[in-house]
Amino acid sequence: MCGIVGIVAQNAEIPPGLLERATRSLAHRGPDDSGTVVLRESSPFAVEIGLGNRRLAILDLSALGHQPMHDPDTGNWIIYNGEIYNFRDIRCELERCGTYFSSQTDTEVVLKAYSRWGPGCLEKFRGMFAFAIWDAREHELFVARDPMGIKPLYYAQSGAYFVFASEVRTLLQTELIPRQISHAGLFNYLTFGSAYDSLTLIEGIRALPAGHVLNWKNGKLTEKRYWDILEEVRSEDRQNSGSAAISAVELKALLEQSVRAQLVSDVPLGIFLSGGIDSSALVSLVSRGGVTPHTFSIVFREADYSEAQQSRAVAKRFHTDHHEINVSQTDVLKVIPDALRAMDLPTMDGVNTFVVSREASRAGVKVALSGLGGDEVFAGYSSFRTVPYMESSSASLRHFPKFARIVFAKTFALLAPANDQNRKLTSLILDGSSISHPYFISRMLFTPPQSGLLLKSLRNDTLEAATATQSDCVARSLVLDPINRVSYLELRCYMLSTLLRDADFMSMSQGLEVRVPLIDHHLAKAVLNLPGQQKMGNIPKKLLVQSLEGTLPDEIVYRPKRGFTLPFEHWLRQELRPEVESALNASAVEAGPLGSILNGREVERIWNEFLNGRTSWSRPWALYVLHRWCQLQGVPA
Repeated sequence: MCGIVGIVAQNAEIPPGLLERATRSLAHRGPDDSGTVVLRESSPFAVEIGLGNRRLAILDLSALGHQPMHDPDTGNWIIYNGEIYNFRDIRCELERCGTYFSSQTDTEVVLKAYSRWGPGCLEKFRGMFAFAIWDAREHELFVARDPMGIKPLYYAQSGAYFVFASEVRTLLQTELIPRQISHAGLFNYLTFGSAYDSLTLIEGIRALPAGHVLNWKNGKLTEKRYWDILEEVRSEDRQNSGSAAISAVELKALLEQSVRAQLVSDVPLGIFLSGGIDSSALVSLVSRGGVTPHTFSIVFREADYSEAQQSRAVAKRFHTDHHEINVSQTDVLKVIPDALRAMDLPTMDGVNTFVVSREASRAGVKVALSGLGGDEVFAGYSSFRTVPYMESSSASLRHFPKFARIVFAKTFALLAPANDQNRKLTSLILDGSSISHPYFISRMLFTPPQSGLLLKSLRNDTLEAATATQSDCVARSLVLDPINRVSYLELRCYMLSTLLRDADFMSMSQGLEVRVPLIDHHLAKAVLNLPGQQKMGNIPKKLLVQSLEGTLPDEIVYRPKRGFTLPFEHWLRQELRPEVESALNASAVEAGPLGSILNGREVERIWNEFLNGRTSWSRPWALYVLHRWCQLQGVPA
C-alpha cells in the first residue's frame, strides 16, 4: 500500500524539486520508503515523465520492493498503490512462461503481467489498486483503478502538464492546478455530503472512475471503462423469476475465498470487530481455517455508545486474540481537528474511521480487515425496503399533471412540520428534473431547493454536470429488479464516494491499510445476480447470515442495526458550538473562502434551524467541514 504521484511534461520540463515535494506530501501514506525517477524521451517529441512513490511495506519488506520499479526486459516503469491478493497465482503462471522475478512483491507481478498481457492483465487481478506504468516501447502512460474503486486516483491536465496522484491535496501542492472550487462538485457535496466520482471539489481535477483505465499518449488523454459489475448481469425479468444464479454452497465458497485471499501479509494483521453482522462474519470466516485472528474493538467508556458486550461475545465464540481499545467521548472530541486535517476531500462523515484507524495503528496493526460493503452487497440498509416503495409511489405520482403535483407539494409543505424528512417527501412529490431516482432522495443532505438557496448562483450546465453520475447510474441500473437496483446505486454512489474514500484517506493518514473482503468484485457481482427478494427476510442480511451456517450468536444477528456512532448532536450544542457557530454566522461566511459562492444568511439560518430542532446536526456540520477544508487547503472561491 502506497501513495503515488506522476507528472508528464510535453515540450516542457518538470520544475526542479517539484516531483520530490509532491512525493513528500504523501509521506503519511507510505512511511517506510520513498522514491522518484524522471525519464526523458525525445522521440517522437520531447517529454519528461516524473514518477514518485511513498511505500507502506506490506509484502516483501526488503529494499527489493522499492518504487518506482523498473523492468529491465522492457524498459517499463511502475508506481503502484494497492494489493493484488492473487499475485502468487499470477506469478506462477508467468514463471511457467519463462518470466524471471527478483522480488516477492505484488508490484513486480503487476509490472511483469503488463509486459506479458498489456491492458489485458487487468482481467487477472483480484484486489484493490491504482497504478501507472510508463510503457517505454509505446511511449505511453497507462493508468488503472480497481473495479470497485477501493483505491483512489485523481488527475488533471494543465497546459503542458498532465498530473495524477493518490490525493487531491498532492495535485494542489504541485501549484500546477489553480485552487478554484468546482461549482458542480460543490453542488454535489451539498446534496450528498461528498462529491460523487468523477467530480471533486476542485475545478479541473477529476477522479478516475472505478473500473476505468486512462491512457496518455502524444499529449492526448483517453479514458475507458474496462469492467462494470453489470456486465453479464441477468435482466430484471430473470431476477424476478426466483432462480438463483449461484447456490448457497457457491456463495459460501466465494466468501471464504475472498476472505482467505485477503489475509496475505508480511506484517501484523487484524480485524476491526464492532459486534455487528459484517465484522462478525469476517471473524467467523477467518476462524474456519483454524486461524486465530487478532480482533480489535473500539470500546466507549460511556455505556450509551459502547458495543463491548457484542464484540466480546463474538471474540469468545471464535476464540480470537481480542484487543479492546478504550476511548471516551472526550478523547474523540479532541481528535476532531486532526481528523479534519486528514481529509483529502471534505466529507460529512469519516471522523469515526479516523478514530478507529488511529487506535488500531497505535496498537501495532498495519493491516486491518473491515466489514465495509456488507450492507450494500447483502441488503442491510433500510433503503432496501423504503426505496422500492418510494420508487413505486413516484411512478404513481407521475400520472398526475405537473400543476397538480405542485399544488399538492405546496399544501403538504405548508401543513406538515418543517423537518428534513418532509422536505425530502416534498421533493419526491415534485419529482424535479434534478432528481433522477428516489434512492438519491433517501441519501440527500440538502434538497435541490435548499442547495439553490445556499448557492448565490446555479447555472443549468452546473446542475447537469453535478447530476451526471446519478443519471448514468440510474440508466445503467434499469436492467435490475428494484432491490438490486438499490444495491447497485449504493455500491456506485454512497459506498464509492463516501465510505471507501473516507476509509482510504483516514486510514492512510495513520499508515494503516484497510482491506474490504465483502466487496471483492467477483463476490459482489455474483450476489448482485441473485433475485433481490432472495436477499430480504425476517433477519438482516439473510444471505450472509445463512452462509455462515448459524455460527453467529443470536444477539449479533437479531440486534437492532447500529453503526459506530458519535454524539455530534450533543457536541454541536455544547463543546463544539463556539467554533462552529463562529464559522457559520453570515458575516464569517461572506468574508470566508466561499463568500462569493455561498449565501451567508442562508448558512446562518441552517445553523439556527439546528439549534431550534428543525434540522439534523449533519447539515451544519457538513457546512462547517466544507469551510474548514477550504481554509486548510487555501482554496478561495
